[in-house]
Amino acid sequence: MRLTTPLLALTLIAGTGLAAHADEKLPPDQQAKVEAMLKQEGFTKWKEIELDDGMIEVDDAIDANGKQFDLHLDPKTLAIVKRKAE
Repeated sequence: MRLTTPLLALTLIAGTGLAAHADEKLPPDQQAKVEAMLKQEGFTKWKEIELDDGMIEVDDAIDANGKQFDLHLDPKTLAIVKRKAE
């Protein structure tokens, strides 16, 4: 049990450090570009846009047919690299 306590402490410290880098707001100019791209791709509304783990994440994006998706965008090209139906 003595060996697991330091491991648990290290895990908690590492997890806390990672949380500090997650879910960052985009700068206003990049936010506007992402929103314009989403509209161009046929999405009508979305809940949240943020930078997380090096990718732009769009939560609950709704397309013209009313279907809801979570999206991951390449931060350099703004291309949709992952589309997960909700």
